Amino acid sequence: MLDGGGRLLRKAFPEHWSFLLGEIALYSLIVLVLTGVWLTFFFHPEMREVVYDGRYVPLRGIRMSAAFDSTLQISFDVRGGLLIRQMHHWAALVFVAAIGLHLLRIFFTGAFRRPREINWVIGVTLFLIALAEGFAGYSLPDDLLSGTGLRIAQGIMLSLPVVGTYVSMFVFGSQFPGEDFISRLYGLHILLLPGALIGLVTVHLILVFHLKHTQWRGPGRTNGNAVGKPLHPQFTASSTGLACTVFGVTALLGGLAQINPVWTYGPYRPDQASTGSQPDWYVGFLEGALRLVPPWETNVAGHTFMWNVLLPAVVLPALLFLVLYAYPFVEQRLTGEWREERHQCDRPRDRPVRTGLGVAGITFYGVLLLAGGNDIIADTFRVSLNALTWILRVSLTVAPVLAFLLTRRLCHALLEAEQRRLSEGEETGEVRQTVEGGYESGHRPVSRFRPGAPRKPLTPRESRTGTPSRERPGPVRRRR
Repeated sequence: MLDGGGRLLRKAFPEHWSFLLGEIALYSLIVLVLTGVWLTFFFHPEMREVVYDGRYVPLRGIRMSAAFDSTLQISFDVRGGLLIRQMHHWAALVFVAAIGLHLLRIFFTGAFRRPREINWVIGVTLFLIALAEGFAGYSLPDDLLSGTGLRIAQGIMLSLPVVGTYVSMFVFGSQFPGEDFISRLYGLHILLLPGALIGLVTVHLILVFHLKHTQWRGPGRTNGNAVGKPLHPQFTASSTGLACTVFGVTALLGGLAQINPVWTYGPYRPDQASTGSQPDWYVGFLEGALRLVPPWETNVAGHTFMWNVLLPAVVLPALLFLVLYAYPFVEQRLTGEWREERHQCDRPRDRPVRTGLGVAGITFYGVLLLAGGNDIIADTFRVSLNALTWILRVSLTVAPVLAFLLTRRLCHALLEAEQRRLSEGEETGEVRQTVEGGYESGHRPVSRFRPGAPRKPLTPRESRTGTPSRERPGPVRRRR
């Protein structure tokens, strides 16, 4: 029993900044839970209509829902309420961003391979639930901006063939916006989705401990060991410092950087829309997709297929997450790596095709995110909105392909330069004259290596495929 506990305390955690992204997500979740519990004491998830008589003078005497009224009370009447509410919102943004960056780190380093496929699936599911949880919390205040987002969500539901109206009535309880939706969404936001997040995070951490961390290639590092700081006391101390940093930065953002000022939008009314409304960044790509697809509709047997909503808001996200779930299994089948376990990270340049696909996906997402604010971009830079929309439509198909080709070529170029450096050595800055009368620069053996970098030239076969060498001996000294 003691020996098992000792092994746990001696468990090694590799040292590299990229491994901290998952910890940032974990500590942001803790901030979310703590601030969210505090907010539940003051928020009233009701659609009951009231007349505002709080401290914010411009809205006094305005009819609004009890949900929006309590949000204003938290912001202006509860001591520290605005700080906690903004900390909660900032922590949500950091949480989703950290999960997204953590998934990108795992993707580009190949840390999703056997035996970690299930952990990859859990991570993608966490990202999906985090998006839903963020949208649910964003919609609870019932202000004009979040109400506009809910109206778009209802339009997406209605775009579902045959069952769209039934889905909308089931979700909202009646015709939009209904009287029950906020209370239903509140239960989803504070119970079901957080419970799923906490449960999946727990399973994810258990698997991380059981499977051990991936690590960069280097001397003394193999598939059978892990080199790094022990859990106690070194890793515990550094992780505690990171937790305090996340708490402190979130508090500074909550106190100094205004976010989601619902009082400037006013209460939601179905006959109004917020000018220049923009969702939080993590769902901005859906907004952009909706703006780029032309107004295509088809009538079949009395049913209208709204392709301009169904394709970008239902089909596109479904395909995106289907690709994310399936990628580890597909790649390992194509490369034959599913037969053995992989505990060492790839550098992105070592896998030009995978890296190219990842950069192409990021480019695709970036174009959609820009399209989500095409009206603001057009107004800011005084360009035609229609022209900008067509530029983004063309970019959506051309830019990812160009990004893939350029990234793959860059990876090959980096590998070739690296192999030339390993075979010829580092330049010393000295220039010598040869017996033939020419000049050559002096070289010395390579002595400094980045994490995961090879320490000898790759074989011709490995150089062609970009597969890292299995053995990492020290540098070979050149004869003078």
